[in-house]
Amino acid sequence: MRRALLAAALAAAALLGGAAGAGLFALTGGGGGATTTVRELVAPRSSTASTAGLALGQIYARAVPGVVEVAATGASDPFGRAGESQGSGFVVDAKGHVVTNQHVVDGADSIRVTFASGSTYRASLVGADAATDVAVLDVRAPAAALRPLAFADSSRVAVGDPVAAIGAPFGLESTLTSGIVSATGREIAGPDGTPIENAIQTDAAVNHGNSGGPLLEQRGKVIGIVSQIESGSGGSDGVGFAVPSNTVKRVVAQLIASGGVRHARLGVQVQTIPASAARSLGVPAGVAVTSVEPGGAADAAGLEASTNALDVDGVSYPTGGDVIVGVDGTRVRTAQELRAAIAAHRPGDTVVLRVARDGETRTLRAALGSD
Repeated sequence: MRRALLAAALAAAALLGGAAGAGLFALTGGGGGATTTVRELVAPRSSTASTAGLALGQIYARAVPGVVEVAATGASDPFGRAGESQGSGFVVDAKGHVVTNQHVVDGADSIRVTFASGSTYRASLVGADAATDVAVLDVRAPAAALRPLAFADSSRVAVGDPVAAIGAPFGLESTLTSGIVSATGREIAGPDGTPIENAIQTDAAVNHGNSGGPLLEQRGKVIGIVSQIESGSGGSDGVGFAVPSNTVKRVVAQLIASGGVRHARLGVQVQTIPASAARSLGVPAGVAVTSVEPGGAADAAGLEASTNALDVDGVSYPTGGDVIVGVDGTRVRTAQELRAAIAAHRPGDTVVLRVARDGETRTLRAALGSD
């Protein structure tokens, strides 16, 4: 069966025509919808889970006061129909800032958040970033209602770590589901098509309405924002994806500070040269530069694009240009790893690139631009 890709927001507008059934909710095909590209499994790293983690009930009791249901009136569902988009979110500070997905509140005329206590408050949009599917809301709730959740380091997440998700699937607020980290280092795409690196895959059941809610580790800290599910039936098939907390923290800080996000840009188009083809091409495995943006960071640094191509086992690979093999002293073997390395920086940062050119390895410095 051909898999359908779904954002996890519940679009009530899908029901306005009298249709019923979960398969109609927030189905994303092409266009501006969020999509998922499943990449190879990354080797497990050291785990965030302590040997004495909290029981699920304890995680729920600790976190649920800080989780909210988000209702965005006027937001468009993935079919382009206006109505009310429902998702989830969570409090991140005592000032009333709530984090959710950009696709939950995109185009909203008004936004309401409802806490586990049942209290509902109006919210305003502080800022949103379609490239990472992160949005920040300002909620005018009393201080006693604000129970911020803490972030964990998503780079320490490992396959097999127990996780819990809290949200409002199908509008059922304060719902807890649990599972494990099924994979790390996945690549998903934001609503604008920009790759989101190092996404976390989980088998914890997530459905429409979970979008924007927290994915929690054993201590009740946030390791990601539930953002997408991949499904062949229109419901949860046990494959959910979360934007990693390290990305979320970086984006949230910028949104709160300025209402917008500037992403670092190297200014190249690239193609992975796998080890299986590298020997035939006479280059190391790495990331070949296929084009350089005139006037961009890579151009100023002196990166050279490919001039020819060669077929290896029926696949065309670029030749005659630079192959990037490292960034800031870290080995880079795939285009995904290069994008992740650049995304971890801010515009204006200088990165040290190791590149293979004409049989030699050299070092170039690039001052990153902005998108």
